[in-house]
Amino acid sequence: MDWLISTAAAQAAGAPAQPNALMQFLPLVLIFVVFYFLLIRPQTKRAKEHRAMVAALGVGAEVVTSGGILGRITEVSEQFVTLEIAPGVNIKVQRHAVSQELPKGTLKSA
Repeated sequence: MDWLISTAAAQAAGAPAQPNALMQFLPLVLIFVVFYFLLIRPQTKRAKEHRAMVAALGVGAEVVTSGGILGRITEVSEQFVTLEIAPGVNIKVQRHAVSQELPKGTLKSA
């Protein structure tokens, strides 16, 4: 009869308990939160600042294009700006290609 009792005790232990489903997804959620605060949020903030800067461009502003060209804005339209990069040399670029507005007087020193 002793051999029946030991077998029953081994069966009573059963399988290990299943881990909580929330605990399985917690690392994935934490990784998403870290990506949001370190990558997504700063990028959207920079894009919003760039859109505001491009919308505020006006004649006489000194700017740098994404290609690295320095110039003074001589004409502004809805999609394009005309830059004077040298006396008598004007080029037309898309508004969103302007990457940065420079302080006044920067072109004189360049």
